[in-house]
Parts: sequence; structure tokens; C-alpha cells
Amino acid sequence: MEKKIFYSVFLFSFFILNCTPLFAQITELYDGKSYKKIFVETDNFGASYLDILEESFPLAKPDSVKFSILNDLAYYWHTRNLTKAMEFTKTGLALTKTSNDTLWEGRFQITEAAILLRKEKLDQAEKVLESAKCKVMEKDLAHLNTQLGYVYERRGKLGKAADYALEALRLGEKLNDNRAIAMAYSDLSNLFWKQSKFETGLEYGLKSLLLYEERRINDLDYDFTLFVVGSNYLSLGRHEEALNYLRHSIAIGERYGFYNNLSDAYMVMLDTYAYLNEFEKAEEAGSNALKYAELLDNNFLTMRSWLSIGNVKNLQGKYTSAIDCLEKSITIATDDFGDAFFLSQAYEALGKAHAGNHQYKEAYTALAKYDAYKAAVFTAEADNRTSLLRTEFDVAGKEVKIRSQEALISKQRTTQNLIIVIAGLLLLLLLISYKAIQNKLKANKMLEKQNKEKEFLLKEIHHRVKNNLEIVSSLLSLQAARIDDVYMLSTIQESQHRVQSMGMIHQKLYIGKNLAAVEMKSYFEQLGEYIIDAFAANEQVHLKVEMQNLELDVDLAIPIGLIVNELFTNSLKYAFPKGRKGKIRISLVEEKGKLKLEVMDNGIGKQLDTNTQGTGFGTQLVELLTKQLDGKMILKINQGTTVSIQFEPGKAA
Repeated sequence: MEKKIFYSVFLFSFFILNCTPLFAQITELYDGKSYKKIFVETDNFGASYLDILEESFPLAKPDSVKFSILNDLAYYWHTRNLTKAMEFTKTGLALTKTSNDTLWEGRFQITEAAILLRKEKLDQAEKVLESAKCKVMEKDLAHLNTQLGYVYERRGKLGKAADYALEALRLGEKLNDNRAIAMAYSDLSNLFWKQSKFETGLEYGLKSLLLYEERRINDLDYDFTLFVVGSNYLSLGRHEEALNYLRHSIAIGERYGFYNNLSDAYMVMLDTYAYLNEFEKAEEAGSNALKYAELLDNNFLTMRSWLSIGNVKNLQGKYTSAIDCLEKSITIATDDFGDAFFLSQAYEALGKAHAGNHQYKEAYTALAKYDAYKAAVFTAEADNRTSLLRTEFDVAGKEVKIRSQEALISKQRTTQNLIIVIAGLLLLLLLISYKAIQNKLKANKMLEKQNKEKEFLLKEIHHRVKNNLEIVSSLLSLQAARIDDVYMLSTIQESQHRVQSMGMIHQKLYIGKNLAAVEMKSYFEQLGEYIIDAFAANEQVHLKVEMQNLELDVDLAIPIGLIVNELFTNSLKYAFPKGRKGKIRISLVEEKGKLKLEVMDNGIGKQLDTNTQGTGFGTQLVELLTKQLDGKMILKINQGTTVSIQFEPGKAA
């Protein structure tokens, strides 16, 4: 109760602080968001992650996540602490019965059977597995059959064990479950090794490792397969290769605490070093094998560890020590031990030790028991079954290969047909495209010819308009020559300037590249020079056009040209009296999406004043054109006159 209160306070404090990833991970585990199945979705975890799982599973939602976490914990701990593993399993079984979840009850039973196997309770394990068969899904049956295979392997019934391995393999292939296939290959590798068919055992072991390595998950069964492959290499006399696989197995086992695999691997490593006459390393490996067997409290591993140590003592000629070790091994293997294979090996080694110690009677007794156990394990039925199994695999493999090749040929034919169809379509498309391109080229040539004709016509029109405006200007000039009235003469000359400003626009259009737009900077320069020349003010007034090149539509250029003509003319007429010298600046720029026209002089500052000289027609014309452009005019008189007009670029006369 105190522990629960403390834990609740702990969680609340961390919620307030909101600064620890551990708390976030635990709370997310409650709804399964960050939970990853160990050795299925991840192998990147340490003891802290297991602590998190253990603390958080009571609050996990939904029940399926809670059961999965519990089963993970049971599965993990059954490799290092059978009592703790069984506690998690019993908790899971109780919860599944309460919630009437038969699926997860069956899955927990498979885990329970794995624990019972390590406790040497083979009959109970088989009974639990048979009960689970009707509860779990088809995808769980491969694992279930693997566990049943272990039961019969431990009983020394290798043929029956091979049948279950084959069934697991068929299920894995049916469901395309590479992990189940890898596990079946691993079990077959172990069974072939026990039947002294080492080449075949190695073949299936390596096939298993390839499938496991594709998953990129270092789990218990991958670790076990490394040990099995190492055993086959050792039996084939390939000692260095055996050591490489065993070291890999040990590295994974020590990373995750797989005590059973560690004990197995160290036993084979002991035998390897013994064959290499490296007895110090062999004795160290034997001590480690025994240590991990005792940590797991597993009689099967402890018995085999003493057996391996006894074999090394025999090789060293230390027969008395060998007898002690082998008798310990046999004593641990009680009547319900079940594994006749290793008992046969223990009695064979004991017989050799007694013979080496000149105790021939004891040696005879031990070897007689060896013969009895060997006969029970290596029966003709078991040997025939494994041989038949090998044949079945070879035939099945050839059939699969034939089907695979037939499928490949069919796929290649389909691909070839598809390529032919696509090639035909591409050829047709190419022909259509060629025809379309030809038609397009013809149309483009026709359009190009029409455009040139239209361009010529437009240039001719602008040329004629310009000529007509020059005629009007000339007529006005002739008319002015016959007028003596100064006021009327000024009016006609101003009209002549206006006509000339429009004529310049059309001149630029027909001599330029663009028939619809006028480059305004050069236009202002040409217009200014013309007006200055008309007023004979070349020595008096200096013009400066301060702007970048800017093209405007002809409909916009004409009213702007007229405005500039009026403002420029007014500056020449009124800003520089009595031969006063000065400057006139013109600019047209685009600012923030608007056009800004500015005409500035440094004269006396009196132009456009309606109370001064003139009729005021020029001022009215500027105001009218500004309004037509939807613009805004600003007049500034300060050491000269500045007229600014802002208007939209799209507005035209």
C-alpha cells in the first residue's frame, strides 16, 4: 500500500514538473502509444525499459496492450529467472480469465509451457500446449508447435520433434512469417546435429540465420541459432568458425541476460577449446557454463555443464576428477529428467573415465547404460524419419524452385508482351506526334507570315499617322507665318507642339521593335530637345531625364507625352524670364505598383498659376489628362516648381 501511495505521489510530482522523459514514456505506455514489443518491434532497450514495463502494465489500456506487456516480461524473464517469469505468466492467466479473453489466455499458456520445459516438467508443458491449441490464432501455432517439438526433443523422440518442426515450417510458409520459418530451420538444424548429420544441420542453421538477420532483431531464438551453428561447425572440425559464432552468441546473451543460451554456448566453447588443447580457456568456459546454469536454476543445463567439464577432464587424463563431474551430472538427471540423448553421452563419458582409471567393472556398467540410452534415442524409426524429412525438404525445395522458375518465366512473358504493347503504343504516339509537329510547324509558319504582314501594316499605319501629324504641324506653321497677333501666334505654336509630341510617339512605334509600346526615356529626351529648339533656348535651359528605360503602352504614352509637353512648355515660357538660365528635370518611375511622373525646374516658381499670364488652357489640359488617367497631381513651389503626378499603370486615355 505504501509503495502504491509513493508511486502515485511520484507520478504526480513529475506531472507538475513535466521535465522527465521517463514519466512521459510511462504515461504514454498507458494507452500503448510508445510501447514496442520486445524482440518483435525492438531490441534496443535496457533494464530501465523493463522496469518501466513492469511499473506501467497495471494501468495500460487497452487490455490487449496490458497482456502483451505482461507476456513480454514473462518471455524475457524465462531466460534468466524462471520463478519471476512464472509470476508474470500466472498474473496474465488470471487477468485473461477475469476478462474472458481466451486468445491471450492461450498465448500465456504457450509462455507457461516454455517455463515448464525449463523446469523439466515435460508432461505438464505438453498438456498446457494442447489446451492452448484451440484458443490461439493460426499465426500463433508455429510458436506453439515449436514448443511441442522441444518437449519431444527433450524426451529423446527426435522423429516426433522433427514432425512438429516441419509443421511449424509449413505454417510459417503459409503465413509468409519469416520469423516462424527461421525458428523451424533452427530447430531442424539442432535435430540434424543430434542425429550426427552435421552438414545438413549447418545448412539449415545458416538458412535460419539469414532470415533472422533480415529482421535486424537480436532475440533469444537468433542467439540460440548462433549456438547451434557453432555446434555444427565444431562437429565438422571447423574450430575457428565455431568460435566466431559462439562469441557472437555469448555477446548477445550477455547483453540481454539469456542465461540458458549463455550456458549452452559456453559448453560448446569448452569443447572447442578442449579440441584445440587450450585447457585453461576450456576450464574458464566450463565455469561460465555452470555459473549461468545455476543462475537460471535449471537442472538440464547444470547436468550438461558437468557433463562437458567431465569430458574435458577425460581429455586431460584426469579420470578421477572426470568421474566426480560425470557422477554429479548423472545425479542431477533424475528419473523424470527425460533427455536420453545427454544421459547417453554422460554414461559414455563415465565409462571412458572408469576405463582410464582401470575400473573396468564400473566402466562396463556405465557403457551398458550408454548403449541402452543410445538405442532409445537413435532408433531406426528416428533415423528413417529424419532421412525422410531431408528428402521431403529437398523435394519441396525443388518443387518450390520449379514453381518459382515457372512464375519467373510467366512474369518474363508478361513483361515481354507488355513491352511489345508499350513499344507499339510508343511508335503510334511517335507517328501522331510527328504528324502533329508537322501540322504545328505549318501553322506556325502561316502565323509567322501573318504576324509579319500585320507588323508591316501596323508600322505603315504608324508611319502614315506620323506623316499626317507632320502635315498638320506644317499647316499650323504656315498658318502661324500669316498671323501678326502675338496671342494667336502663341496659341497656334502651342497646338503645333502638341501635334508634334503625338507624332513623335508614332515615329517611335514604327521605327522600334515593339509596335504596341513606347520607350519613354528616349521619347522625353527627343521631345525636350524639340521644344527647347522651338523656343530657341538651347543656350539658356539644360534638360536632364533622370530615369531608367521604361516602356509604356501607346494608349498611356500619348496622354503622358501631352502632359510633359504642357509642363515643359510652361517651364520654358514662365520659369526663366529675361534670359535667365536654368535646368529642367523629367522622371517617370514605378513605385509600389504605381507610376510617378515628375517635371521639375529651378526657375522663379510661377508656372501653372492661374492668375499669371496665359489663357490657362495648358493647365486645364494637364488637369483633364491627369483625371483621365485617374491620377493625382501635386504642385510644389520652392526654389522652382515641381509637378508630381501619380497614376495607375493600367489606366489609359
